[in-house]
Amino acid sequence: MTSVELCDSNPVTPSTPPYRRNDLWTKVMLEACCVVFLLLFCCQIASAEVHREGHYVAAVYEHQPILSPDPATLTDRHSALELMSKNLYIYEEQVIAAAKQGAQIIVFPEDGIHGFNFTRETIYPYLEFVPCPQSVKWNPCREPHLFSDTEVLQRLSCMALRSKMFLVANIGAKQPCKYNDPLCPPDGRYQFNTDVVFNANGTLVARYRKQNLYFEYAFNTPPEVDHVLFDTPFAGKFGMFTCFDILFYEPAVSLVKEYNVKQVVYPTAWMNQLPLLSAIEFQQAFATAFNINVLAANIHHPTLGMTGSGIYTPLKSFIYHNMESHDGKLIVAEISVMTPEHEPHLESNARPGKSIEYPHNNFASLHIDDQVCNKEEQKAHCWVAEKKDKEAPLIFYREMMYDNFTLVPVWGTKGELQVCANTLCCYLSYQRPTISDELYALGVFDGLHTVHGTYYVQVCALVKCGGLSYSTCGQEVTYATALIDFQLRGNFSTSYIFPLLLMSGMKLDFTDHLGWKNNDYFMSKSGPSSGLVTAALYGRCYERD
Repeated sequence: MTSVELCDSNPVTPSTPPYRRNDLWTKVMLEACCVVFLLLFCCQIASAEVHREGHYVAAVYEHQPILSPDPATLTDRHSALELMSKNLYIYEEQVIAAAKQGAQIIVFPEDGIHGFNFTRETIYPYLEFVPCPQSVKWNPCREPHLFSDTEVLQRLSCMALRSKMFLVANIGAKQPCKYNDPLCPPDGRYQFNTDVVFNANGTLVARYRKQNLYFEYAFNTPPEVDHVLFDTPFAGKFGMFTCFDILFYEPAVSLVKEYNVKQVVYPTAWMNQLPLLSAIEFQQAFATAFNINVLAANIHHPTLGMTGSGIYTPLKSFIYHNMESHDGKLIVAEISVMTPEHEPHLESNARPGKSIEYPHNNFASLHIDDQVCNKEEQKAHCWVAEKKDKEAPLIFYREMMYDNFTLVPVWGTKGELQVCANTLCCYLSYQRPTISDELYALGVFDGLHTVHGTYYVQVCALVKCGGLSYSTCGQEVTYATALIDFQLRGNFSTSYIFPLLLMSGMKLDFTDHLGWKNNDYFMSKSGPSSGLVTAALYGRCYERD
């Protein structure tokens, strides 16, 4: 296994004898494993197939977790294991189903086994001890008594072993620290949000400790950033990071840029926020921007706005987003192995194909009251838009994604618009065959985002508004009918720009062209198959966070 994770300098000594274990738990676990092993053995025989060269079969599972009814109240280890066992039974079922379809790797979501909303004290019974894979070679399924408090790792290891597939899961981990460690918490231990990887033999080959915590007070930030890679025989090396990490340079971008990672596993517990940060929207944007494969597994909890998983490649995505169902979903797909020869679109020119001409300086101008016209009245406004008089277009301001965007309305069957904020100017060329009874706006934001995280963004966004009033622009919208051909561009000061293209019904689409031209970054799309909800260029200025 290849890894650049910096592990503890002191090797871990196995516990001898192990700490007290719960006999009932061990008995239940062994009985369950026996049943699962028999089923998996049958599956392996039934699913024995030859995988195409240059391809691999991946699986991700969007999991509806069984949660603690009272995560703020301290429980004991036995009760914690009982709860986690319920989720692990579901994992075992999904591994069986994935094995039947020939999966070589499966990814489970963040918080899927233990849940969330714990305090630092109440999560403790759910935590496992995870040794550094570079210090100790360990197969928990075959060596269950080597370390204490590893019952969950044992179950996961056995799943990987019997299915003969790589398995990625997220757990809570504990690590004792010494009081002379200046970063050691007062209770004498670190608690980490941790991803673990087992190879097809059940050996623990990688662990990643989440760097960018999202209001996760039960966990510590690791003393140093983990850059974790693991090798596979079917697709080479994979990188790994978790949820909120995707918005930051460390470790997500550095894995791609500095370690040349082309396949990523991504456990997440993402709460969707439209119009710019739904799970599937940004997962695909990350894969597209860096020209990589992303295997993303999200929690399924519609009440909390949590759904959206997928297997993403630069050219095709296999996704799941469902706010109505209360069931989990297994996604299995065969995809091509991405190689280092595939250059990221962040640094490329436009992709082959026809492009929309860049707009010039004659921008459409409008006189419209805040309450937008109804369908019958739109003809007058469309006529004004097409005349391109010399007055400046109407500019208005609305909060979108908790940021103060500057916007201009988009009217008429075709036109060219410009809107600027600080150093960023956004330009839009558009045309559509008919006028729909919908309001769209072109918006720009260039500044520090400070709600639910602090990070600097530059955004050019064409969005459908929630109604026919300007006050509805920036609201969450999921359905649209307008078929719009467009080219969107901006004079971004960052090279890290993520293309978002969300269509009606929470469907995704790919741009026709994407890249740098004349010092601007642009995206274009012609002939969309469904109504446009959001088209945006989401730039991240990491050095200004």
